[in-house]
Amino acid sequence: MTLLTDALLTETRKRTVRPRTAPPPTPTTRSAVPPLAPGALPGLGHAAALLRDPLGFLGSLSRYGGVVRIRLGPRTVCVVTDARLVHTLLVALAYDCPRGAVQDTLKTAFGDGLLMSEGQAHRDRRRIIQPAFNPDRMAEYLTVMHQVTEERAGRWRPGQVLDVAKEMNHLALEIVTRSLFDARLSEDATLAFHRALPDLVKGQIVQSLYPHPALARVPLPVNRRFDAAVRVLNRVVDQAVNGRSGPAGSQARPERRGTLPALLRAATDPATGRPLTEADVRSEAITMFGAGTETVSTTLTWLLDELLRHPEVEARLLAELDEHLPVGAAPTPEALARLSYTRSVTQEVVRLHAPNAFLMRTAQVPVELGPYRVPAGTELLYSLTALHRDPVRHPEPLAFRPERWQDGGGAGRPSFLPFGAGKHKCIGEAFAWAELTVAAAAILRRWRPVAVPGARAREVVWTTVQAQGLRVRLAPRSAAVAGATAASAGAPAGAPATSTASVASPGDAAGAERTAAGGCPFTGATAAPAAPSRHRPPAELRASADRHADWAVRHGLLTPAELPRYRTYALHELIGLAFPTTRGGELDLLVDMLGWFTILDDRFDGPPGRRPVEARALVDPLVSALDSGAPAGTADDRLLTAWRELWDRQTETMSPAWRARAAREWRACLATFPAEAEHRSRGTVPALGLSLTETMRLRRHGSCAYPFMNILERVHGADAPAALHAEPALHRLRANTADAATLINDLYSLEREERQSAAAFNTVLTLQRVRGCTRSRAVRAVRTRVSRLRQENEELRRELGRRHPAGRWYLDGTRELVSAVHAWTSTSDRYLVPDAQPR
Repeated sequence: MTLLTDALLTETRKRTVRPRTAPPPTPTTRSAVPPLAPGALPGLGHAAALLRDPLGFLGSLSRYGGVVRIRLGPRTVCVVTDARLVHTLLVALAYDCPRGAVQDTLKTAFGDGLLMSEGQAHRDRRRIIQPAFNPDRMAEYLTVMHQVTEERAGRWRPGQVLDVAKEMNHLALEIVTRSLFDARLSEDATLAFHRALPDLVKGQIVQSLYPHPALARVPLPVNRRFDAAVRVLNRVVDQAVNGRSGPAGSQARPERRGTLPALLRAATDPATGRPLTEADVRSEAITMFGAGTETVSTTLTWLLDELLRHPEVEARLLAELDEHLPVGAAPTPEALARLSYTRSVTQEVVRLHAPNAFLMRTAQVPVELGPYRVPAGTELLYSLTALHRDPVRHPEPLAFRPERWQDGGGAGRPSFLPFGAGKHKCIGEAFAWAELTVAAAAILRRWRPVAVPGARAREVVWTTVQAQGLRVRLAPRSAAVAGATAASAGAPAGAPATSTASVASPGDAAGAERTAAGGCPFTGATAAPAAPSRHRPPAELRASADRHADWAVRHGLLTPAELPRYRTYALHELIGLAFPTTRGGELDLLVDMLGWFTILDDRFDGPPGRRPVEARALVDPLVSALDSGAPAGTADDRLLTAWRELWDRQTETMSPAWRARAAREWRACLATFPAEAEHRSRGTVPALGLSLTETMRLRRHGSCAYPFMNILERVHGADAPAALHAEPALHRLRANTADAATLINDLYSLEREERQSAAAFNTVLTLQRVRGCTRSRAVRAVRTRVSRLRQENEELRRELGRRHPAGRWYLDGTRELVSAVHAWTSTSDRYLVPDAQPR
């Protein structure tokens, strides 16, 4: 059993079954025996596969049928893989198939509460508890949720590294305690609760697999830890139920009407006519603590992790919050109803990271599930995680795409069951959705989380799918927001917001935008790591980076001594994010292209960037190579030789139309280098001869975004539709994409370019010169422009996607490109300024 427990706790990667276009074939006759999954081992059955990769194994079973038999040692379990059949199991067959062995373990420990009861007892108890979750209570709960989150977030400090899972656990527990129990737990009780939960869950899993219940009473280590966890949780719940805010024995407060304990103590048991016992009250309380803490905190952790990986989603979410929720004010039910995109984001997090790895039912009588016959006594298992990652029901199941929920898509359908269905559907569903939104809004309006390198969330499978390992460094969202939220958290009027005192001093014009040397003016914090690609092994991307380093040295573009510094740029990570499905030779080509362009760009930090003649001598042969090749004896034959090879590799197998388009975009890109050198030599730099509009038009092509948008077609294996290329709206979308990439680069490279002796073509610096504004105001203006460009592009994508559905992959690729630039620039050392370098 120790082996079984340890294996179930093994970290797993998100997996899904191989894509298919239709549900698996089902037997043509009714009452068929479910098929047996292949791969059973003598004596072990499928236990080894389940232990090695629980989610991957359960997700793979759908290819064999809607109900599939597996063997776990001597036991046979039927896994229900079809969402419609799971819905049938939970609704139509709810009375014939009560909860299984996993829940029975908790029933023994905590009594016959709402979570564990069945039949009439369950209906009676649900009727008693329901008033605590009626809609008329929601406004009060929203106020408490907001206040609790603001208080906790107000104790955080700029630059603090946060263990997200731990903080979200504490936050969710405090929200449940304050909202439903009108109580406050001591810090010791809170810590004890969270320390006890793992032992409770591990013991629950192991004891449910015992061949005989008597084994739960054997003094094995796992059983002892389970019993100790039960005692701890009972003590913590007693503290909340009795309204004490301190250790046991302290003075209890009068019980407020409407709280969950008050409802329970005022009720009678319909079966006996007697008041509920304190054991009944404790049983329901422990249900609310368990169900209302772990799943919500896990989902909040995944939400923050996904926003770190998808900054464009975060920007759009924040824009919606700014529009509908006043900063620092407690939300109302009406305000939450207007947050349609925020709801789509939370739904997508819950779909992709469904907290229930597996749940069980037991057929008490023979039942039929679709075409399958299930004998009495059969254990039935289903995984919400696997159901929600079914590519038939949810296309591109591992992609985080909140837009799949817009316009009513997917919500409320049998294929989306985050809170169950039927008579056992979670009674606190509305409470949980509201808690996710309110807590996320309060945190994100105050703080900008920046991932700590090597500390992203990872899946750990128990009976639930945990999010562990995510750590973030906190950066203030802005001085104004931080001050407002601190005031709402309880600061007296006119008093300084002590929780954000270090955000900005009165004499610092940059305020929250300014950090220590090497910090990022876009995020307000030190660099965050790029999100790893979900479509290829990380080792493959690293191997491509190694091959690129060899390629660059072999072509003489870099010396071995220059490699260590160059590799800290992590250019392969940018390619991995922008082209998440590319592999093999195509991946090597893209990494080599970006590396070559970066090395070329670095040349212009030196004399060619200020001397037009040298700049043209460097660039003209490269442009000529796009047509008929360059003449011999150029200023830098190494760059030219490598470029000729890259151009041949790019254009191989591509259409003449694509070659012409790619050549045109590369000419425009390369021409920006001598143009900028010309302006520097003449002194007609931005604001001193060049307007902001002219500067953006010049630099639009200088980021190489256009050539890499063209590469989308190379990666896809076909040109985008000609009718799409002819659309003026596509031209605007491409220009917006290039502008957004340029502006993001300007924000991250700002501090480095401020220290250059030569005039830098940086939009923030240009705004300061043109408008005579502070650095802080210029940064905010550029950030606002990036957000607007992204918003406009989403509208253009929807419009173009309706007219040209065959080119949707190209439109989506432009979004990935900007998101990748944002994520990578917060990771790469390319723009960091050494602390020792003077201003």
